[in-house]
Amino acid sequence: MDQRIIKLYDEYTHTPLSRQEFLQRLALLTGGTAAAMAILPLIEVNYAQASVTKSDDLFTERITYAGVNGDMQAYLARPKEEKKYAAIVVIHENRGLNAHIEDVTRRVANAGYLTIAPNALSPFGGTPANEEDARAKFQQLEQNESLQNFMMAFDYLATRKDCTGTWGCVGFCWGGAMANELATNVPSLKATVAFYGRQPMEDDVARIKAAVQLHYGSLDERINAGIAAYKEALNKYKIRYEIYLYEGANHAFFNDTAPTRYDETAARLAWQRTLEFFKTYLK
Repeated sequence: MDQRIIKLYDEYTHTPLSRQEFLQRLALLTGGTAAAMAILPLIEVNYAQASVTKSDDLFTERITYAGVNGDMQAYLARPKEEKKYAAIVVIHENRGLNAHIEDVTRRVANAGYLTIAPNALSPFGGTPANEEDARAKFQQLEQNESLQNFMMAFDYLATRKDCTGTWGCVGFCWGGAMANELATNVPSLKATVAFYGRQPMEDDVARIKAAVQLHYGSLDERINAGIAAYKEALNKYKIRYEIYLYEGANHAFFNDTAPTRYDETAARLAWQRTLEFFKTYLK
């Protein structure tokens, strides 16, 4: 796939670029409208192809907890055995809670954790079926309110009898940025994993108490521009951290519903490192 097309799609999914302009620019890159429409299914996410992790050995439920502007919807999973587990908050990309993130939530639960995936779009009633509608809703979110809503997930976890009170988080894209923000705002966090997420401001890094693990694709120029400053701040404030750069991988390389950006080799290695990280700091 032409890297210019992948960069254009990344721009479309992360900036207020209208679908009409996106398709017009895609047609210019591909040589015409017909070619653009033919290639569109190859670059857009397809949740029907989300890897389906079995829930046979899991307890799952859909719950709500109090947020700053109404109830927050969330998907929860853990092993079936009734006991206390360390907890992990899974944070979705900039399309809301969908089949892919629910699958990731089950993957984490299968590793032996109480896992909760809140939906940032809960103030709007949840994730719309149409991705373009979800994209529009995300642009209406107030960032500080979203941060508070995710911070309150830990307040909810503290009330559950199946939680040890030890927790971490993992986020992807928009969720990767949120994971970084949670690390600077939730001192009780033990482990934070951010996949290709926007980095926090240097002064905020000083507040991090958690161990931090960061995953980036080498072709993700937009996000990677902030790596050096983040690394410098982590070193300055003596934060425990790990940084991994996956050669030849794009933004969203972990998302197996994004056909042209998903990198199976990088995704498998990054996930192995994520689970090992959680095992080190949460168990």
